[in-house]
Amino acid sequence: MTGFLHLIVPAARFRLVSGTDDLVEYTFNTGTARHLFCGHCGIKSFYVPRSHPDGFDINARCLDEGTVTQMSVALFDDNDRDAATAAVAYLSVEPEGE
Repeated sequence: MTGFLHLIVPAARFRLVSGTDDLVEYTFNTGTARHLFCGHCGIKSFYVPRSHPDGFDINARCLDEGTVTQMSVALFDDNDRDAATAAVAYLSVEPEGE
């Protein structure tokens, strides 16, 4: 579960159902990203990314089976981080009319 498979969702679509009191937060550099991990086992199942501060980046490998019925994986070119981030910016924005 420590291999992160990123699933970015708008903050309005994220709901943590249990374990809030067990989370430990770590920030560094700009402080924009909020890295959250379990204070017991150390797994980072989700966090607020610097690139998408209005959303959550969930480790899809930590979701219960059947939680997500469909997902597509897009490659992220870290050599051109700005362009790659811009290409997925819409993922952290709540769709209009929902």
